[in-house]
Amino acid sequence: MIRKSWQLLLALLAIPAFAQQNPEPPRLEISDFHFITEVDERFQSFNIEMCEVVGGDFWVPYGLLDPEKVKKEGFAALKHSISPIDLYDQKLRTLTRGLGSAYIRISGTWANTTYFQDNDEPKMTQAPEGFETVLTRKEWKGVIDFVNEMDAKLVTSFAISEGIRDRNGHWTPDQVQALLNYTESIGGEITAAEMFNEPSHASHGGAPEGYTAADYAQDFEVFKKFIDKAAPDIKILGPGSTGEGGILPIDAYMATDQILSAKPQPEFDIFSYHFYGGVSRRCQGGLTPEGALSEEWLSKTELGLKYYEEARDKFLPDAPIWLTETAEAACGGNPWAVTYLDSFRYLEQLGRLAKEGVKVVMHNTLARSEYALLDSETLDPRPNYWSALMWNKLMGTKVYEADFSHDELDIFVHNLKGFSDGYGVLIVNPKDMESSFSLPVDAEKFLLTADSLQSKTVRLNGTVLELTSDHALPAIGGQMIAAGEIQVPAHGIMFLAIKK
Repeated sequence: MIRKSWQLLLALLAIPAFAQQNPEPPRLEISDFHFITEVDERFQSFNIEMCEVVGGDFWVPYGLLDPEKVKKEGFAALKHSISPIDLYDQKLRTLTRGLGSAYIRISGTWANTTYFQDNDEPKMTQAPEGFETVLTRKEWKGVIDFVNEMDAKLVTSFAISEGIRDRNGHWTPDQVQALLNYTESIGGEITAAEMFNEPSHASHGGAPEGYTAADYAQDFEVFKKFIDKAAPDIKILGPGSTGEGGILPIDAYMATDQILSAKPQPEFDIFSYHFYGGVSRRCQGGLTPEGALSEEWLSKTELGLKYYEEARDKFLPDAPIWLTETAEAACGGNPWAVTYLDSFRYLEQLGRLAKEGVKVVMHNTLARSEYALLDSETLDPRPNYWSALMWNKLMGTKVYEADFSHDELDIFVHNLKGFSDGYGVLIVNPKDMESSFSLPVDAEKFLLTADSLQSKTVRLNGTVLELTSDHALPAIGGQMIAAGEIQVPAHGIMFLAIKK
């Protein structure tokens, strides 16, 4: 009897020690969610480069890069000629429609030097003096038809090169007026526009030699007066700068503070900026796949926002802030941008910026180069496309903070899209070990995984995501799970639909 009592006592004494070694997982309390902000209904949006619309020189795929040619020709060898994108392609339209309502931004550095050919003649073989590329009515009609078919809203920018200026070097609105007139005549509408793409890099973007912040301010005054009179419904975005605050290695640029403090001081309806966390290997950048899941990398988007948010607060404190161009890395993206590895950055960027109050995030690009959502040649979805599809399906516009602390998991909470009293929850495990948390309610689970981090194939609840034989999207169904301990596998991305 004494021996059994000692055994029982030892067993009881062992319970606390065991519990300390295996503590209860953190509990995700739904009652602790509190509203912090709201994003635009078209929060998740994307870019189609002007170069894609008109055709021209764009980033050479890594498989076609010739190191010897790069040594001889330098930067020019990093690009090759591409044909205009077919915006009437049914596969492209089907996949784009799957991403829901969005802003579609037609811009990029190429837009700074693009001439609008306002007639129905064959496309000019050479751009007029002072321009580099030509946009035809047919090509722009393709854009308008695509935007209208997608129930999207159009964002763009305009030329600022020598060709658009008078003999005194002043910006003139003739080209913009022609584009506005034609857009209206074919049932289109421009919702928002930047005067031009990335004035911070004006010297590399087709601006006149020696272009300064004072020049920008004078041009912008003319531009704004013109837009206010000719198209007052267009929201003016700006400045659309990029790379500052130590984010990118920039040797020469026009600082945003210089632009915003120039006289007459530019005033925008919406403050816009661009963000790339680094430069791709194509352009001699130092990013590696080994760092793609680090907190330093995943949080860098917040560091970029902080710089531009401070400029916004200083000069335009009441303006909403939009990120109008972003991707894995500048110069077309790294080779791993086409793989599951970049899904973590893609979703964490959306989640983190939504919590910080950014109203719109526009990914670059829809279907060109390594950072595209779709493969350039086949238009097949890449892993980031499936991430975007899941975000569109579940994450609404209301953003919540969860009083939830976890060493391994990152969590983002929105209202459940299409429901007034439910939650869409994104839980990201960038670690190489399984982790868990406790959920007090039943939910529908959508778990994204891959066989390896640099796989181009993604699984949803264990089933490979792929198009049907007729290029349609597969049915996206969840798996019901009961309240209790929920396991998130290593390198797993879990969405939960919680309905009250």
